[in-house]
Amino acid sequence: QISDSVNMKSVKNSLRSLKNSVESCKTIPKDFRAQHTYCLKGLITSISSPVTTKISPYGKSYLSGSWGKQAQTNSEEQQHSYWVQPLVNGHIHGNVLRVYQSYENFMASTNHRDFTFAPSYTHTNTIEGPSAVLYGEALYYHCYRSADVCRYDLKTNGVKRVTLPGNGVGFNNKFPYCYYDCRSHSDVDLEADETGLWAIYATVGNHGNLVVSRLVWDDKHQTLNVSQTWETRVFKKAVTNAFMVCGVLYATRYVDDFKEEVFYAFDTATGKETNSLALPLEKVAKGVASLSYNPTNRQIYMYNDAYLLAYQAFF
Repeated sequence: QISDSVNMKSVKNSLRSLKNSVESCKTIPKDFRAQHTYCLKGLITSISSPVTTKISPYGKSYLSGSWGKQAQTNSEEQQHSYWVQPLVNGHIHGNVLRVYQSYENFMASTNHRDFTFAPSYTHTNTIEGPSAVLYGEALYYHCYRSADVCRYDLKTNGVKRVTLPGNGVGFNNKFPYCYYDCRSHSDVDLEADETGLWAIYATVGNHGNLVVSRLVWDDKHQTLNVSQTWETRVFKKAVTNAFMVCGVLYATRYVDDFKEEVFYAFDTATGKETNSLALPLEKVAKGVASLSYNPTNRQIYMYNDAYLLAYQAFF
């Protein structure tokens, strides 16, 4: 019976690896790594101390949320924008995005514009969890109490959505980021890198392990689609957060109240993974609500219990 169990586990791992290989074969454009030569160097080798440290413009009481620099390299109107999205209802839900047109305005907390993308904290278009990313002229985030990703258009105020694939997609605090303490309702995490948009989450079918899906916005048909999905072997509740760089998924874990560590990487181009990394991330406070990489300047943004921190990634 033990032998049968081991064999079944081996078969499942082989099937998962085969599925990932199929996805990887159709993933990144052939000229991608030539466009971004630093991606050719391999994994991130080090991360700086914080190069930006600021208290959220909403104050210290809003412990959860996300922030960063607009992440699309060819964006015109939002090219230099910085943004903050706080979770103001029980540290779980929010409906307002604050945008600054420059880094200077962001640091001074002046000349901002607020976008309301849902009429209440319980509307179907409300954000759930610290999950957002501003990519071009749209905010991508986890939709209220669903397995859906929402796309809010800053120009039209319209919202489009897509349901994430998988057997038993976790939401409503089923598979949050954890380690010692769980970050409430952090089930679905939206990220951007050199290759585009990603959703990081977990499913029952993958035993609560991290799943990553690539998202594509079809401007012609005005639809949000999922193009590919990979399944990893790292348990989502065993990591504090995750982000994407050059098509590689990185995951972090808690070290102490003032340090996180990037310990895991999964390459969607090859399907290979490693848990032997040891890249330290300094913190000001204990909890990490969100962690996102930005391909326009290769910086990593952390929402650290109302402190907004930025780091430089090196390859």
